[in-house]
Amino acid sequence: MKNIFIVLLVAVASLAMPNQVQAQNDAITKYFDKYMDDESFTVVYISSKMFEMFAKLDADVDEELKAVIKDLKGLRILVRDEGGLKYYKEAIKKIDFNEYEELMTVRDEGTNVKFVVREEGDIIKELLLIVGGEDEFVLMSFMGKIDLAKISKLAKGLELDIDGLEHLEKIDDEDNND
Repeated sequence: MKNIFIVLLVAVASLAMPNQVQAQNDAITKYFDKYMDDESFTVVYISSKMFEMFAKLDADVDEELKAVIKDLKGLRILVRDEGGLKYYKEAIKKIDFNEYEELMTVRDEGTNVKFVVREEGDIIKELLLIVGGEDEFVLMSFMGKIDLAKISKLAKGLELDIDGLEHLEKIDDEDNND
């Protein structure tokens, strides 16, 4: 079932148009739009409709995973396999820290990882993961109603092989220790 879901994700991502990413006109959306058509980047966009469809499947899928998915409004991923530090620094400059709050920063063996969130009231509406190293850049944006304790389960369920995602488990651990 997971393999079918991944095939569906790739199919949706290949059909996604740049102006469908998100209606709001924030800096992160502009950053995605800037590189959406650049062939040196891998781009994935999963719409809220795709998450709705998956959550409704009667297949043998973890109910907790379905609960996380039903609250998501989109997932955007931008990956480049070279010049990662340059793009990391550029992405960090785009973040308005009056709007986003930093959750965690990790620097390990030349790779920088930063998690930031945008909240409305007590609800996390967007989680950004930004990874930059010599060999790789990743910008991932989860949009919707986000439960940090469950989002790492989603990343595992999607079987995404992206550097930095293992740090989502650390956020989950910190959240459970509070």
